Amino acid sequence: MRRRTRSIAATAALALALPLAACASESGPPTLTWYINPDNGGQVKIASLCTQAAKGEYRITTEVLPRDAASQREQLARRLAAKDSSIDIMSLDPPFIPELAEPGFLAPIPSDVAEAVTTDVVQGAIDGATWRDELVAIPFWANTQLLWYRKSVAEAAGLDPAKTPVTWQQIMDAAAEQDKFLGVQGAKAESLTVWVNALIESAGGHILENPEASADELTLGFESDAGRKAAEIMGTIGREGLGGPGLPTADENATMTVFQRDRGSFMVNWPFVWSATNAAVEDGTLDASIVDDIGWAMYPQVDEGTDARPPYGGINLGIGAFSTHVDLALEAAQCIVSPENQAFYFATNGNPPSSTKAYDDPQVVEAFPMADVIRESLEKAAPRPQTPYYNEVSTGVQETWHPPASVNPDTTPREATDFITAVLRGEALL
Repeated sequence: MRRRTRSIAATAALALALPLAACASESGPPTLTWYINPDNGGQVKIASLCTQAAKGEYRITTEVLPRDAASQREQLARRLAAKDSSIDIMSLDPPFIPELAEPGFLAPIPSDVAEAVTTDVVQGAIDGATWRDELVAIPFWANTQLLWYRKSVAEAAGLDPAKTPVTWQQIMDAAAEQDKFLGVQGAKAESLTVWVNALIESAGGHILENPEASADELTLGFESDAGRKAAEIMGTIGREGLGGPGLPTADENATMTVFQRDRGSFMVNWPFVWSATNAAVEDGTLDASIVDDIGWAMYPQVDEGTDARPPYGGINLGIGAFSTHVDLALEAAQCIVSPENQAFYFATNGNPPSSTKAYDDPQVVEAFPMADVIRESLEKAAPRPQTPYYNEVSTGVQETWHPPASVNPDTTPREATDFITAVLRGEALL
């Protein structure tokens, strides 16, 4: 029995123990349940706004998923395998969309809805919601990493990233020459896969060459010029201490803290760092001069003159295939992702819109002066490998590309290929 078949069977078996939606008839308008990822209350507010806009046709309630993406995936996969009809709308991390779409857990998106929800939407978000050339989820908020830099450090190095794109080699040299630290995520976590994927994509390669293939036919792209360039950059940062002593455990928040200190220089990170840094200044835990010294630009290039492919993240909306209100859920999802609601969500919760129109909203421009750069980055962003076997691929990357100091262009690409291939074939365990 193929490993994938065993995996789905195990998921279905576990799901039998989960409670299904109550069968009692509803009184009043139908209730749609939206399973949301934890945030600062923005999705709950949007649910309330769309309930009001529905004028009694339906109402939306929310259920909060676990905090980390892997646990969100596990809970949804188990419940959908059990054909849980209580899941009407779900906030999905893009890498897990193919795994839910392949077995038919997501309701199809009608062509008219697909056209409506992809008009004036950044390309990265459309790519992340697509599987087998079909839109299978509805783009909601998108996310991307920028290059954040201390203006004083960049100026001392003779760099102006806001005007001229910079390379990884340039910022590595600048940090080394000024005895500063680069802000990169080296923890053995999903953030490491994000970094590896962005490096390989920016170098013109892909972690998976044929992501729609079956497990035993997947072709990995680590053993390529792009894979070796990525390994050279990561390994050099690790071995030469450019990421600081905490690099092997550094996540996005730890990276931001390093960047805010005296030895901060350049950092790749998500837009949340801007609002978080300003909040720290307001709380009196960070000097206001830090904000004045922060600049932002597009993600670093691997090869000078070749556009980077920044990380893509965010959340898309899936419609549960077993919902008893699929049509209403599709209608509600379109309300949720309206440009007005996306602009509100960005300004209040710091999550960038997939809608290009939302970036022109005055509250967005005021809260995020780098909004145009975020929008541009999202147009060039590359999703992580889109495959039903994403969990195996991502965990395999973390096992073989960690710690960064151990990454070697002569050995790591082959080790990653061999290990992930063995896992996919059922010959090794994660």
